[in-house]
Amino acid sequence: MSEENALLVEHVGKVAKITLNRADRMNAVTPDMFDDLRDILAGLDTSKTRAVVITGAGRAFCAGADISGRSFSGGKPGDASRRSLEDHYNPAMLALMSADIPVITAVNGAAAGIGATLALSGDLIVAGKSAYFLQAFVNIGLVPDGGGTWILPKVMGLPRAMEAMLLGERLPAEDAFAMGAINRCVDDDKVIEEAMALAERLASGPTVAIGQIRKLARNAQGASLADAMQAEAEAQQIAGNSQDFMIGAQAFATKTKAEFKGK
Repeated sequence: MSEENALLVEHVGKVAKITLNRADRMNAVTPDMFDDLRDILAGLDTSKTRAVVITGAGRAFCAGADISGRSFSGGKPGDASRRSLEDHYNPAMLALMSADIPVITAVNGAAAGIGATLALSGDLIVAGKSAYFLQAFVNIGLVPDGGGTWILPKVMGLPRAMEAMLLGERLPAEDAFAMGAINRCVDDDKVIEEAMALAERLASGPTVAIGQIRKLARNAQGASLADAMQAEAEAQQIAGNSQDFMIGAQAFATKTKAEFKGK
């Protein structure tokens, strides 16, 4: 387990708000914190929780991995980094990507290193105007990790992703919004409000269909057209057999508002 209260979970209606809570360290993350994030995501009761918001405490979203005080005695640094990624960070990122409910990231400040990867992994991304994204790995002779080389090209396109990863320069939130890499760029004091509003809207939607959409869209980028259409057919079967489809179809026929149950 991570240090006490390093991750805070608050349930607001049908939304789980997860806060990285190490403001004194700009929410730099540890392997234990990502273990806890994985466990939190795996433990959510999706019959009650139908959307997730991830944000940071204080003035930053996440400054990346916390390497302060880290000892590499008894082995090479690269070997230790590989073990940490394979055993801790990667399983948490895979759990986030494969979740059955939508994830909104509320980027309230600096998002660097694996913190930038985490921030850009949201299905919807809301950032404050003073926020920025920084793939700083190259500046210390490392490579992006936690899925960064997979996520960034999909979010911002290969040329801009290569620029971010090879040059290691800050990408201001307003520039990220202009290139279509994030969904909202709002005043700093409106980030959580906007993210929670989006989460609440999604949490009131047809959860089964939304879960299938997020998986289809992520997987389709590496699939052939034929495979993508086959995946759609299978997902349509799942969504079409849901209670929410029956509710939505009835509401459409009667021209009333659908009250989805998330089932």
